[in-house]
Amino acid sequence: MATHTASLLLRSQDAAMDRPNTADRKGMAASNRYDALMHLEFPPVRQAYTERDTILYALGVGAGDGAPGTDLDFLDERRLVALPTMAAVLASPGFWFRDIAPDLDHVRTVHASQRIELHAPLPVAATVEARTRVAAIYDKGAGRGSLVASERTIRTVETGMALASVRHTAFCRGDGGLGGPLLDSPESHRLPERMPDATIEMTISSRAGLIYRLSGDLNPLHLDPQTAAEAGFPAPIFHGLGTYGHIGRAIIGSTLAAGETIRMMDCRFVSFVLPGETLAIDLWRDGADIGFRASTDRGRVIDNGLAALGRF
Repeated sequence: MATHTASLLLRSQDAAMDRPNTADRKGMAASNRYDALMHLEFPPVRQAYTERDTILYALGVGAGDGAPGTDLDFLDERRLVALPTMAAVLASPGFWFRDIAPDLDHVRTVHASQRIELHAPLPVAATVEARTRVAAIYDKGAGRGSLVASERTIRTVETGMALASVRHTAFCRGDGGLGGPLLDSPESHRLPERMPDATIEMTISSRAGLIYRLSGDLNPLHLDPQTAAEAGFPAPIFHGLGTYGHIGRAIIGSTLAAGETIRMMDCRFVSFVLPGETLAIDLWRDGADIGFRASTDRGRVIDNGLAALGRF
């Protein structure tokens, strides 16, 4: 998605020129940090994407890794359908914790949870726009970090129709005690205590991160062994939203009736995934709701997942 990536780089450079220097940031009062985040103004992000980008996203979340002829709805331009989870990458503000936000310890910031809600089927090609806002801060107190939730609504530029709402929550481990109210973390979906109705194994391709990054997340953590080592990982890790997309494909491929699709999908990220690892995805179906979690041989990586199914 070249247009999107180029615009992100330009915005990052502009934001870097406008941000206060390190000494100024350290001098900010804690209360100002909370207020600054809650009133942070994001530039609108406009993104033009094509059928090629829609197919590239599908490849990045494992479409086509199975037997020949599988996943053709997401790969063949003659019958192309956009995966619902692609909403997570459309008109994204990028790594705003580093590029836009005042005085956040972006090095210690990790992806905590992700939610998408579809209002209409995603077009396979369109120009879309969104403006992000900080929706909530769940401050755990000094030394304990904060959960910072940001939201955006993705709309088509041509008609203004809302396609999807996206909520991204980050755990800012170095940013507790921001000066605002101390709030309990939002409750996560409780998975059933019974055994899963199905468990699907899905291996992450060793090349998955190299492909998925072309949908906009160019963080070298997912590419460069030295960067990964400096961050404390044994190897370049797979994108969390790439894992999210793999699980979305598993749900679509195993449980949907004719005409159904994912209308909402929410989960917590609890550990990293390495390319080449195999996900064991547990699914529970209760009516139109699918509970899910995912593990590798190292343990749980996704938890408290909930997908709501429906038709447009």
